[in-house]
Amino acid sequence: MKQKWTLKETKLLFDKPFFDLVFEAQKKHRENFNPNKIQISTLLSIKTGSCPEDCKYCPQSARYKTGLKKQPLLELKQILKSAKHAKASGSTRFCMGAAWKNPNEKDMPYLEKIIKEIKKMGMETCMTLGTINNAQAKRLSNAGLDFYNHNLDTSENFYKHVITTRTYKERLTTLKVVRDAGMKVCSGGIIGLGEKIQDRMELLMQLSNLSVQPESVPINMLVKISGTPMENNLDVDPFDFIRVIAATRIMLPQSYIRLSAGRKEMNDQTQAMCFMVGANSIFYGCKLLTSNNPEEESDVKLFNKLNLHPEYKKERLVKEKDFNLTTLKLNQEKYYNAGI
Repeated sequence: MKQKWTLKETKLLFDKPFFDLVFEAQKKHRENFNPNKIQISTLLSIKTGSCPEDCKYCPQSARYKTGLKKQPLLELKQILKSAKHAKASGSTRFCMGAAWKNPNEKDMPYLEKIIKEIKKMGMETCMTLGTINNAQAKRLSNAGLDFYNHNLDTSENFYKHVITTRTYKERLTTLKVVRDAGMKVCSGGIIGLGEKIQDRMELLMQLSNLSVQPESVPINMLVKISGTPMENNLDVDPFDFIRVIAATRIMLPQSYIRLSAGRKEMNDQTQAMCFMVGANSIFYGCKLLTSNNPEEESDVKLFNKLNLHPEYKKERLVKEKDFNLTTLKLNQEKYYNAGI
């Protein structure tokens, strides 16, 4: 039976001396995962901008003037080209985001087709489309969608300071709908929204105390976008962020913890510490929906320094021992030369 975390227990965890917390997280990580493996995902925005939500951190909201170029649903050919490039670069999961409050019924057949085509390539699939109902979740699951992402973002108490167009309860309901449809859950949060340390604790408690813990937990550091209400938020101290990653590993021992948005602003040492205390997944590629991400070559160099190797569960194009800049370029050129 998994531990049900209380606020008192979670506070004791967060209050541990830094190196004691690091040591405990590293032990927990090694009990459940190979510490020298990393799961690689690629994220593509398949519909950008004009979102009716008012998430105060998001440049895709129609309520803020951020200079974002709007983009309708991408054509299937463009999506598949990106997925093939992602696989050639070492990604095993292809994630797709659409800036909607919820998908329209008229879009469902197209979304199902996208999933089926990418599954044929041997990649895992994930989508984030906003709120979905039971029928939509079942259709996505039947089409082969492996994961559905729906982040809680922060604690229930602080949530109203971040978003008013969707309730926290709605988010939790969506996670249940996803789980009931047979898909895996991807859900995490954002650090740097102006929340207190207790809000971070309560977010992790909420995730860890779900009936089934999320298989994938993205932890984001706020990317401050000009034109959004949070553009002037205070920076997050790297050691505070590492502490959150460590606590996440201890509280969600069998979840993949993804170092997500904000990596562009982290130096190699901060990322290395995050990997050490339990982060074992990243988004790979120069864009995360609309935010900048480290270049692929930068990540490969970092992985080589740390002796980190991609985790492969299915047929692979890049062999572990050959995960380097030369192989990365050769695989990408193979697809470009074929005119894909």
